[in-house]
Amino acid sequence: MAVPIVRLGRVLVATLADDLDDESALGFQSDLADRVVADGASGVLLDISALQIVDSFVSKVLGDTAAVAKVLGARVAVVGMRPAVAVTLVELGLTLPGIDTALTVDHGLALLAAPAPGDRGAGTARPSSRGPHPSG
Repeated sequence: MAVPIVRLGRVLVATLADDLDDESALGFQSDLADRVVADGASGVLLDISALQIVDSFVSKVLGDTAAVAKVLGARVAVVGMRPAVAVTLVELGLTLPGIDTALTVDHGLALLAAPAPGDRGAGTARPSSRGPHPSG
């Protein structure tokens, strides 16, 4: 079973199904990495709302997939996490550091559209407020 990956502007949206098997999970990781590069995606939204439970393998693939997308330059948001899934991920030691999480797809897309924390934009310089600049 392949994981569908849909492009919305510069964001790729992938919805993981509850019956995700190990082979499909690994294939998804590779497919997503290829699509991030091919589409020049600036964001990846991983919708896990269909996952009722996660095992250690799926949790590892989820974390690794998010890390791969980040290394390729895409911001990542995981959305739709059920409380039981959140508890399992924490118990397995996967806390998704540096990855945004949101309850809904709409909130996740809003997170990905907002400037990253500490991002002042490329090529923008802010004048110093420490007094006049030396001319000369």
